[in-house]
Amino acid sequence: MPVRVRKQVMILFRLSWLVFVAFVLLDVFRVLSLSWWLTMLPAAVAVAVTLGVSRMSRAHHADRPAAIEVAPPVRGRWSALNSPADKVPSHGTHAYGQTYAIDVVAEEASTAEGTGVVAEGKPGARPAFAWLWPVVRRNRDFPAFGEPLLAVADGTVVYATDRQRDHLSRNSLPALVYLMLIESAVREIGGAGRVTGNRLVLDLGDGTYALYAHLQRGSLQVRAGDRVRTGQVLAHCGNSGNSSEPHVHFQLMDHPDPDVARGIPFRWEGIGVPANTEEFTVDGEFTVGEGLAAGEELTLGKEERTTAPSWPTEEARGN
Repeated sequence: MPVRVRKQVMILFRLSWLVFVAFVLLDVFRVLSLSWWLTMLPAAVAVAVTLGVSRMSRAHHADRPAAIEVAPPVRGRWSALNSPADKVPSHGTHAYGQTYAIDVVAEEASTAEGTGVVAEGKPGARPAFAWLWPVVRRNRDFPAFGEPLLAVADGTVVYATDRQRDHLSRNSLPALVYLMLIESAVREIGGAGRVTGNRLVLDLGDGTYALYAHLQRGSLQVRAGDRVRTGQVLAHCGNSGNSSEPHVHFQLMDHPDPDVARGIPFRWEGIGVPANTEEFTVDGEFTVGEGLAAGEELTLGKEERTTAPSWPTEEARGN
């Protein structure tokens, strides 16, 4: 399916759910009374689109492509969640190029940038899941929050945004139920930007793009068009978008727009693909502020925090 058609299908999907919600609200508040079949029609269209796209995605990924090896996007001790080492699609869906995506959470106190020394004021360990209380936690209670995210390869930033807020955690049973049943549905209607939250997309060349999701608000260190080097700090880990706690969502995909992208398998150098709950440690230093044009000073004001996408057209990609 051509890129343009895939984009239109995703727009139809979201508009269908939006119309369905509007019909339900109009009926609830007795502003407009519609027959049950007419009320359900937009929802049926959305479900049909979901099933159709899922079927085509399964066919596309029937023959799993070779994994692309890149550097890890983090340093320190982390563990994996929703890993493609355990199942594909790893997040239960092919949507937004997530087929081979992975989530990682920090398990211990972070270190000051590039020093290996525990940063003052950071938590010592990741809080456990709570069945009832506390319902939510502050982001600073999690060691992943504010951790630097690194370029996994030399490349060019094609999209970067960090204006969305970091919400409280959803790592209790009541909060997780709210996330799964209400918040996720609302974010789905809002589109990829509301699902991924603050995100950055890096063009690695040869039709491969790396996506970092749920970035910390105001943490971008680069902007669209910047050339970056492996190990360079791009942004910091946050809790924006469809997220239960501060963590890193990472994936490779074949297009910079998650709406139309298809997932690409990855391997991290020296690690491979960690399985669910598997802990791994990445040693080494990282760099800050490299990869800019000669003489260019990185100054990001509030109005520059969201940079326009610059992904190639269908013609340029040969679709």
